Amino acid sequence: MFDDLLLKFPVLLELVLPSSIFLLVLAVSLILRKIIFNRLSQWVKKTSTQLDDIVLHSIRKPFLVVCLMLSVYFALQFSRLPESIVLVMSKSILVLGIIAVVLASANLLSGIIKLYTSSVESGLAVASLTQNIARIFVLSVGTLIILNSLGISITPILATLGVGGLAVALALQDTLTNLFAGFHITVSKQIRIGDYVRLDTGEEGYVVDINWRSTKIKMLANNVVLIPNDKINKAIVTNYYLPDKEMAVLIDVGVHYKSDLEKVEKVTCEVAKSVMEEVSGGVVYFDPFIRYNTFGDSCIKFTVILRGKEFVDQYLVKHEFIKRLHKRYAAEGINIPYPIRAINYEQEKAA
Repeated sequence: MFDDLLLKFPVLLELVLPSSIFLLVLAVSLILRKIIFNRLSQWVKKTSTQLDDIVLHSIRKPFLVVCLMLSVYFALQFSRLPESIVLVMSKSILVLGIIAVVLASANLLSGIIKLYTSSVESGLAVASLTQNIARIFVLSVGTLIILNSLGISITPILATLGVGGLAVALALQDTLTNLFAGFHITVSKQIRIGDYVRLDTGEEGYVVDINWRSTKIKMLANNVVLIPNDKINKAIVTNYYLPDKEMAVLIDVGVHYKSDLEKVEKVTCEVAKSVMEEVSGGVVYFDPFIRYNTFGDSCIKFTVILRGKEFVDQYLVKHEFIKRLHKRYAAEGINIPYPIRAINYEQEKAA
């Protein structure tokens, strides 16, 4: 009966039936995909390693291509399309399979690079440059495999790319310079994502990203400055996070010549120690100290050495220290003199 129906309505066999099979298989495969990935997601949450999370995330979207590939395959089994069209569709299925593998491989490689770099860089985000290079490499190889599977010889393409690569390199000299400079910055680890840096040209802030062309720095004023990687590579850069984040906080102070310097040192260190213990950003275990250094015009000058957990903590540490020291000096009778200038009238008259 079904065959008689197909003979009476050939369009049902040629169009409606394959389309129905395609939609049915696609719907079933998408439902199964959702169930499978929900179960896998619950399983990977129970494991301690992050590698299975990366694998699951890598195949989640490429699996949609697999569902599409299965739908096309089963639709072809119930169709009576011409042999030439079937051949094209078969190659399309092969191409879809390669695309799924390539996308999964690119995601997996990118995830592994991010996981490895995060462990090396103490949890800091990986530069997008490294991930993009890995993706471009995998996608390029996948493209060549697809062309070869379609019967297109890749040897002339490789030869053309070799010759054309020289011309492109000359035309994009500045771009390639920034590309390799960015790669060098990333690999050398002298400037990392999250570091606070200052350039000799005056720009300073947190490194947000290092991409194929520029390094993105977020300044304390909440502005973002983009600096070409080649400029970064040639600049004198101060990295306040190397070898570690902690840094000395220096504050210059002056007291009257008649002051008891032993008392000044004792009182100043007590105030500084309280700041280290009570102020956010101070290093609790650090013992502050002072060093007298200059007989000034109107006072004896010295430097107080404190310590902050990172670069931006110095501002609050200085703020609290100056307030507390001024109040304590007033209570202890320690005088911070005003600048004094003496004019010799006799000398002026003689002149």
